[in-house]
Amino acid sequence: MKKFPSDFIWGTATSSYQIEGAAALDGKGPSIWDAFTGIPERVHNGDTGEVACDHYHKYKEDIQLMKDMGVKAYRFSISWPRVLPTGKGKVNEAGIKFYSDLIDELLKADIVPWVTLYHWDLPLALQLEEDGWTGANISDHFAAYADLCFDRFGDRVKNWITLNEPWVVAILGYGQGVFAPGRVSNSEPYLAGHQLILAHAKAYNLYKEKYSHQNGVIGITNNCDWREPLTNSQADKDAAERALHFFLAWFADPIYKGDYPDTMKERLGDRLPTFTAEERAMVLGTTDFFGLNHYTTMYAAHDDGTVKKERSVYGNGGISEDQMVDLSLDKNWTFTAMNWAVVPWGCQKLLEWIDERYDRPDIYITENGCAYPDKIVDGKVNDQARLDYYKGYLQACQTAMDKGVKLKGYFAWSFMDNFEWASGYEKRFGLHFVDFETLERTPKASALWFREVIGENSADV
Repeated sequence: MKKFPSDFIWGTATSSYQIEGAAALDGKGPSIWDAFTGIPERVHNGDTGEVACDHYHKYKEDIQLMKDMGVKAYRFSISWPRVLPTGKGKVNEAGIKFYSDLIDELLKADIVPWVTLYHWDLPLALQLEEDGWTGANISDHFAAYADLCFDRFGDRVKNWITLNEPWVVAILGYGQGVFAPGRVSNSEPYLAGHQLILAHAKAYNLYKEKYSHQNGVIGITNNCDWREPLTNSQADKDAAERALHFFLAWFADPIYKGDYPDTMKERLGDRLPTFTAEERAMVLGTTDFFGLNHYTTMYAAHDDGTVKKERSVYGNGGISEDQMVDLSLDKNWTFTAMNWAVVPWGCQKLLEWIDERYDRPDIYITENGCAYPDKIVDGKVNDQARLDYYKGYLQACQTAMDKGVKLKGYFAWSFMDNFEWASGYEKRFGLHFVDFETLERTPKASALWFREVIGENSADV
């Protein structure tokens, strides 16, 4: 039986808008997702996060479930508009109390809190008044919000993540318009991405300069799917590498190397903002670890404009005319309910790519998981497909670690079924089944298996 290191971090993860509910209670301000879900046909079945899993009222019950499951760490996000209803100015003390009580309850259960400052629910006022993530002042507002969180919670929270998946914020929110705030543009994503990087850097530097006495660590979480060359041709190999640059290096290179990848600068021209010398110095080195959310893999081929587009029905992981990459899937792969391919070897290859490109950083997989149409049968959920998924990906992690990759922790997405953004409540990623009529939680087979894995500190693979 192959074991993970004794200090390996085992956790599970959620985000505020997806589970908390209480969307307008106790002084919370509206977020861009509160507004977006109110627009007809933007979210499956017209679902919203108004109630979600009602974690706001059930957090003690949920933490007990985590304790029963044996998790050592819990990654959750703070809702910016719950603590600062307009994104700036007056503090909502009721929101502060909720997160303070949540943190205390976690510590009482011997569960280490990992706090994400931003998981997509931007205060609506900042979108309307400051142009959201394309606004010139947004990074300063984010730094002030981070300052508040460090001040109020940093005595107990020692693990911080500034931003969750800035690629999603930029591309899906400001490029394709399928996520809040619903904007469509071929230039705004790069402006939003630039502001997100500056916001991260300002929060990181603030923490190091003002709160070093708290002895915590802080980083950023980027998402990336692996891109495998469709053929052995140099053109396809270059396309796969280029796709990774537009997906992950877009946000990681400025932090680890001081600037955007040359591939992006060459192809985007004036649409890609430039860092001043001062900004470059401010951004460089602003992370204590490499946070990675990873789910799937696709084949990448060079697209010179003649590729038949019907093959790229799953999108290209960005703006196609910028990348000149065509993506496809292997029909022999198995797929989740999200139509995401289950390809564990892609996880291994991505970890090794990050290890080589960014000089062997400490890596934490802050999300990995799968959605399936789970159902309760005789009071139980037998999610064998999810068990197979986790076993396969954890084995891939072990293989990467055997090759020297410094993977330090793993957070399963998600702790429980929740509001899955534009998919509403249709897609179930959780280790616990949630009946969205009664809000009752039921552990799935995978949750019980994780208890054994964590308890024995072995994936049994």
